[in-house]
Amino acid sequence: MVFFIFNWWKIVNELLKDIDILIVIDIEATCWQGNPPPGQEMEIIEIGICPFDLKTRKRLSKRSILIKPEKSKVSDYCNQLTSLTQGQINTGISLKEACVILEKEYLTKKRTWASWGEYDRKQFMKECEAKNVPYPFSKKHINIKQLFATERGLAREVELEEALQSIGLKFEGTYHRAIDDAFNIALVFSNLLSEKRA
Repeated sequence: MVFFIFNWWKIVNELLKDIDILIVIDIEATCWQGNPPPGQEMEIIEIGICPFDLKTRKRLSKRSILIKPEKSKVSDYCNQLTSLTQGQINTGISLKEACVILEKEYLTKKRTWASWGEYDRKQFMKECEAKNVPYPFSKKHINIKQLFATERGLAREVELEEALQSIGLKFEGTYHRAIDDAFNIALVFSNLLSEKRA
């Protein structure tokens, strides 16, 4: 794994320049313990959102948007991992409707956003393209997973729970629920900011 060792904080500070709120995003998607069944493919089923106030270093809220997939079902494995059921997902909205919410209510086309790793960004791009849905985010993205590993001098990137444990914090909520993952990612970022700017 190659990390961007050169001044990561210079890049982060540039991305955060002139903004008040960072939008932390996490997604969950349909998944299987192995290959998907014939005719099915990985699709976003939950978007977790946590706006983070950069001045106060506080998490402002958390929200879950459930997405009804078009080409897949919630497997037993996916249910065990995320706690989401097919019944819950059936009440969801379309990816297109969710993207409109992100743009209108969270100004994601204008604001810098962040996630734990590159998976969320890549899955969004792939799925939006496949479904002909306008991509809802700006190009200004912070990979907090990579930032954490670099700042801590780790030889590899770590999962969110491990990152929290290493800084003496406990995961709040249900792991692998996007709403709670986003909330905890913002907590890690807040800790990094406090360490850097103390």
